[in-house]
Amino acid sequence: MYRALALSIVLLCLGAVASAETLLIEAIEKQPPNNPQGLLRPRGGETMSRVEDRFGKPLAIKGPVGDPPITRWDYPSFSVFFEYDRVIHSVVKR
Repeated sequence: MYRALALSIVLLCLGAVASAETLLIEAIEKQPPNNPQGLLRPRGGETMSRVEDRFGKPLAIKGPVGDPPITRWDYPSFSVFFEYDRVIHSVVKR
């Protein structure tokens, strides 16, 4: 009985992981391309000053938080995440 219960729990967990991976992939595929025809946004490695030159002042600045320090700049259609003064990721807002 315990073996059947343990097997059921493992199968449920594996199903949940597979489902989560599918949702993440679908969300990434739905993001508009990072170009003038899609939604132009900062790319990894750009400096804070370069981002500000290209996109202007952010609407809000959050952070820095943690070690290494992570800072988030919010723009109307996307957010930019920095480690120290370099872009590590930009995320389109829904």
